[in-house]
Amino acid sequence: MNLKPKKSSFFTKVVRKGMLLFAVATAFSSHANNITLEQIMADPDWIGNAPQGAYWSDNGLSIYYWQKMQGNKERQLWKMALKDKKTSLVTDKERYEIDSPNGSISPNKELKAYNLEGDLYIKYLNSGDVRQLTKTHVNEGRPLFIGNDTVAYRVGEDFYSIDLQSGLVSHIVDIRLEDDPDEHQEESYLDKQQSRYFEYIRKQQHQQKHNELRKKQLLESTERDPAKPWYLGDKEIHTLSLSPNGKWLLVGTYEKSEAAKYHDNMPRFVTEDGYVENQKVRPLVGTNRPRNETLYLLDLVNHKKTVLDYKGLPYIESDPLADIKRATAQKNGQEYKAQKGPRNAAVFDWIPNNGVEWNDDGTNVAILLYSQDNKDRWLVTVDFDDQELVTQHHLRDVAWVNDWNFNDFGWINNKTLYYTAEDTGFSQLYSKKIEASSSKALTKGRYIVDSVYKDPNNPYLYYRANKKHPGIYEVYRVNTTNGESQAVTDLGGKNDFVLSPDSKNILIEHSQALKPVDLYWSSSAGGDVVQLTDTVSDKFKSMPWVEPEFIEVPSSEADQPIYARLYKPKDFDANRQEKYPAVMFIHGAGYLQNAHQGWSLYFREMMFHTFLTEQGYVVLDMDFRASAGYGRDWRTAIYRQMGTPEVVDLKDGANWLAKNTHVNRDKIGIYGGSYGGFLTFMALFTAPDSFAAGASLRPVTDWAHYNHGYTSNILNTPSIDPEAYERSSPMEFAEGLNKPLLIAHGMVDDNVFFKDTVRLVQRLIELEKTEYFETAIYPIEPHGFTEPSSWLDEYKRIFYLFEENLK
Repeated sequence: MNLKPKKSSFFTKVVRKGMLLFAVATAFSSHANNITLEQIMADPDWIGNAPQGAYWSDNGLSIYYWQKMQGNKERQLWKMALKDKKTSLVTDKERYEIDSPNGSISPNKELKAYNLEGDLYIKYLNSGDVRQLTKTHVNEGRPLFIGNDTVAYRVGEDFYSIDLQSGLVSHIVDIRLEDDPDEHQEESYLDKQQSRYFEYIRKQQHQQKHNELRKKQLLESTERDPAKPWYLGDKEIHTLSLSPNGKWLLVGTYEKSEAAKYHDNMPRFVTEDGYVENQKVRPLVGTNRPRNETLYLLDLVNHKKTVLDYKGLPYIESDPLADIKRATAQKNGQEYKAQKGPRNAAVFDWIPNNGVEWNDDGTNVAILLYSQDNKDRWLVTVDFDDQELVTQHHLRDVAWVNDWNFNDFGWINNKTLYYTAEDTGFSQLYSKKIEASSSKALTKGRYIVDSVYKDPNNPYLYYRANKKHPGIYEVYRVNTTNGESQAVTDLGGKNDFVLSPDSKNILIEHSQALKPVDLYWSSSAGGDVVQLTDTVSDKFKSMPWVEPEFIEVPSSEADQPIYARLYKPKDFDANRQEKYPAVMFIHGAGYLQNAHQGWSLYFREMMFHTFLTEQGYVVLDMDFRASAGYGRDWRTAIYRQMGTPEVVDLKDGANWLAKNTHVNRDKIGIYGGSYGGFLTFMALFTAPDSFAAGASLRPVTDWAHYNHGYTSNILNTPSIDPEAYERSSPMEFAEGLNKPLLIAHGMVDDNVFFKDTVRLVQRLIELEKTEYFETAIYPIEPHGFTEPSSWLDEYKRIFYLFEENLK
């Protein structure tokens, strides 16, 4: 069977193209409230000016929030008084006088220390007075109270303290990334020979030893000397955390990385001077040297350094990749050598507390550790008497432990931890007394818990969860004393929150599918909600957007439905003679949720979907397997087989459209960017009879060329698991293309490199797929486009593709 299209005469092509452009021009025509691509892809300032980074004033009577300036990338800070909702722009001068969203509160809750523009400040919370502590050109960061009268802070890799009464500045931790000069180094033959031959050399050596001894004696004779240096060798610092009592420092070091030699290159063709610039960009998966963090506990009182050994961690010496490594070795005709000793591990630092959380009095510390292969996660504390790690919780996943979310942890009190974990398959909240053998579940169910915040004044943990529906995120709180949970919000959509300093109120960032984020205010116990901001433009509100239906598509493989957004024409007629064409959108990031009921990261696509419905299309936006919000099994279904279960889900969606929305099964197109671009390839290459056309934007074409952090979780590394890469990369399946394909890519994309598209295009050329694909390049665009003209050009091309092939 010949799948290639029949050749058209030049005249036929011109006439068809002319008719298409006329139809497109009609679709783009501007009338009042008409939705056009020009409007959709314009600078998003026209939609409104949503508040960002909102936080409470220290007295809880006002809020602060950022807003982007119209027509400028700069953000401005605004203040709103809750009493009358009066707002005022914070001036440049006032920026040095306002409350900070961050900082450290003194144990007596009377003072707040914070960093502003690199300098340290103290605020007296009762009076509101502010005192500047430093005025330097260095950044004095991460202030921490040691008692009520001393503030410690970090400069580079060292720690200092300020006595608030006397103003004395002390150097309390002096880190030296070099070998200890006092450690005995064996003399060489030449050293010994020189001192044996020459009296002058012997005198010099004697005087040097005398000077070093006297310096040591002088330092030991007074307490006025600065802290003794800590010599850690020629290493890189990864973890550095000072205890609240000033007695301990947790330090983690890496051997110096060799990853720099493997960095890729990215040329920039459009430059100010006209010359091509070559930029160093990230290394590829598997090319960086595996890192193992050496964790030290420094006793600052007695100046003793102890290595916190990983040997006692559960399963630390059990290699979960042994079977895959053995099979790969056998396939390559090599001998498999089993790993001996502990696997590499490191402190997890993708979270606000950088993987380390001290209890209030500094008598213990919780540390979140991950194995290098990301199959194990350990929440540990430290036995300070024996100076060793104590495992409080261990999580192993044969695929990968979720390191993108659900890593909340902290202290309920000095002896009790809280944490989130996917032990049940869904992220839930737990508490554990550090002396106890088991944990207590504070939440239970087939839903996701995240964004946990400890109430500093009451026995509550606040959290966000999608209990009501996978796409609805409300705010809840649980009483850690009796385990009772209660809903704080009932707004629908998506809700994020910030608890007020006195814990009596919460500030809510609320959005819905057709309503961008605005701020609301409510009691922390729930109840009436007051809207504080209304930043959506009148123009956006007046547009006839199609409200998506939130539906469940039955899965042919999984035991739970595929949640999706469905957009139908407003005059949809299930009984009309002609069936509808359809478009399926594929979101990016893989692990991301887009069928939720809040404002989407893909707001341009949401508007484009309404535009498509006005042109007679039905649109489906699915949260295929790998998407966030649906539990561990949904996420890890793609382990070692990216692009396989997701394509099954897309086919299920296409079949559902044909069965339930009067769609022509042979006229369904697909499109998406990044991971969505990758899946567009996989669908067209491996299931070419299922879709009529596709647009692949900023796409991954070969996972061996993507980054390490994301890819190695899902596919391991190419040297360990080449089969997973071959099974998951579109380059391997390009011969299957027999439907129209548009490939669009920015040339300065430092996330998915432009060379991904270049390599695939060369592959398609060699496979003689000329009549099936077109390429659009964007010389100045990164992964996420920045210029409206580029967005418009790209989406015009996508629309042309669908108009020509689906109607």
